[in-house]
Amino acid sequence: MDRIRGEFIDIVEWTDDGRDTIVWRFPRYGNEIKMGARLVVRESQVAVFVNEGRLADVYQPGTYTLSTQNMPVLSTLKGWKHGFESPFKAEVYFVTTRQFTDFKWGTQNPVILRDAEFGMVRVRAFGTYAAQVVDAAALLRELVGTDPQFRTEEVGEHLRQLIVSKLGSALGSSGVPLLDLAARQDGIGQQLAKALTLELSATGIAIPRFHIENISVPPEVEAAIDTRSRMAITGNLDDYAKLQAADAIPLAAANPGTGGEALGLGVGMALGQRIVQSTSGAAAAAVPPAQPAPAPAAPSDVPPPLPTAPRWFIAVGGRQQGPYDESALAGQVAAGNLTRTTLVWRSGQAAWQPADQVPELTSLLADVPPPLPPQS
Repeated sequence: MDRIRGEFIDIVEWTDDGRDTIVWRFPRYGNEIKMGARLVVRESQVAVFVNEGRLADVYQPGTYTLSTQNMPVLSTLKGWKHGFESPFKAEVYFVTTRQFTDFKWGTQNPVILRDAEFGMVRVRAFGTYAAQVVDAAALLRELVGTDPQFRTEEVGEHLRQLIVSKLGSALGSSGVPLLDLAARQDGIGQQLAKALTLELSATGIAIPRFHIENISVPPEVEAAIDTRSRMAITGNLDDYAKLQAADAIPLAAANPGTGGEALGLGVGMALGQRIVQSTSGAAAAAVPPAQPAPAPAAPSDVPPPLPTAPRWFIAVGGRQQGPYDESALAGQVAAGNLTRTTLVWRSGQAAWQPADQVPELTSLLADVPPPLPPQS
């Protein structure tokens, strides 16, 4: 039936009823096409004639009558210089030249970058891209071969692997800091599109559009960025300590046990001391400097306020902990978190210093041995 039907069918065309077919071979019994048949090539298509495994002619959109006049290459190959009426054998491949926009990409494994501010950072990314056939002959030679129906899924994995291999070099060579990658995603996408098109030029495929939807970092890096943002908002470490104390109040209220009561008592004492200091400072600022100092108050039985104990911060595992008073620092020494080499800081210090270089902590570290010497 296929052979008999082929004797009557003289229209060679393809109406694409799917969205994922790149190349489709026209089915004909014995690959016999009658001389004088009509070839219909629609927009966003090209037709490629292959004779005995050798590419003969490529037809652009339009309607053609297959004869020796518009088949010069095939006519030369077969030696038909004077015309003929019998069927000839040839394979006809229709190639879609429109853009395929449903390709997605993503990094299965993180890409390691070197950032000037955060050091080595692992990032993941995902997005979409469009692919388009710009050279049908090269596509048939390099990828399709004799496949009667070449779909996007057959080339999608190859393109995804190529994208991942180019992503690391594109991000590393861009020189864009990690915090500015979101603002430069469009430019990096255009750079990747050009690099991928150049890489795929031998296969006849181009990448006209490449989009980066998101670039993400590990959770620990996100937490460090959030902490740095909070510190930038508060202004300095003293204000950051106030913020931590304010955050601890709801925790103390939600845990009415001994630990919660102690936490609430410590926070309350700290806030009370801040209020006393603020009130004293405001009262002192309210006295005009030109007025004489007031007479000393009459002696009474009420003792003056206790001096404020220094509040210490320590660095454990690369993170700031505290504030602690001296009694709490003793507990940190016993727990092994505070050693001679631990960095410490309190109000009045210009920078963080090792604990054994701070005279106030000498007595706390008297029983702490120094670091072991290098072992052979």
